[in-house]
Amino acid sequence: MRWGIEQRFEFIEFRLFWEGTINRADIVNYFDVSIPQASKDLTQYQERVPGNMEYDRRRKRYVAADKFVLRFLDPDPYVFLSQLRSVAEGIVAPHESWIAKFPETDLALTPKRDVNIEILRKVLDAVRGGHSIEVFYQSMSKQRPDPIWRRIAPHAFGYDGFRWHARSYCHLTQKFKDFLMPRILDVRNKGNLGATGREDWLWNNYFDIIIGPHPGLADSQQKVVAKDYGLNEGQGVLSVRYAMLFYVLKRLGLLGDAEKEDPRKQHIVALNKREVQDALNQLDILPTQTERV
Repeated sequence: MRWGIEQRFEFIEFRLFWEGTINRADIVNYFDVSIPQASKDLTQYQERVPGNMEYDRRRKRYVAADKFVLRFLDPDPYVFLSQLRSVAEGIVAPHESWIAKFPETDLALTPKRDVNIEILRKVLDAVRGGHSIEVFYQSMSKQRPDPIWRRIAPHAFGYDGFRWHARSYCHLTQKFKDFLMPRILDVRNKGNLGATGREDWLWNNYFDIIIGPHPGLADSQQKVVAKDYGLNEGQGVLSVRYAMLFYVLKRLGLLGDAEKEDPRKQHIVALNKREVQDALNQLDILPTQTERV
């Protein structure tokens, strides 16, 4: 089966599964195909999966049958919710989503961090091309209160849940660091790498955070927290890059001793908190340490 037809079959099942209905216009509007082609798609789908949908003459739409089964779609609640979120954030236009009818949705938004598109292109070019660049960077350190030109060799991008940064080798300090994209004010002068991403131990190695419900919660509350976080037998493992460890712990409220926090606000704890602290300490002694600049 050609990929285009298979994708349209997947679209048909997406609409039937999540919305319960579909018609020719849905296929025409999303895929920009002709009405005869959309009709053919629906007919072929019925031939492939007979009895999966029925035509409602009153509504002039196909509806999912009582014994509807999935043949082309592997539904994922996170895919659906990510589409909902992308539209709510304005990242994706409603007509670009497979969702037809959007439930009223709102998000706990954070201020949008400004990233200059030309700077992003130049940093991306350096990552792909394997070269260093000079960046005019505004640090928040006491030692460098004013922006300065410094040479970096970016090799990856990281996102901490709020901000994007370029994981880079810094020629000035001879360490791998996270350079926040909005603080790169200008870019110039390609040059030699100095060090490659393969040498970034903290980026290429992982640490396992073992999480579980806060022991201060009641048994029933611990069970629902375990369900909420997908914890099997009361615990789960988050395998994260050492370079991202600080950000993940901060976002989960696990930088300190979570067991001392109010369980009504801090629902999970790190079950291997000693190892977590040792890993954080390790970030400060490795030669290629992470440094948030």
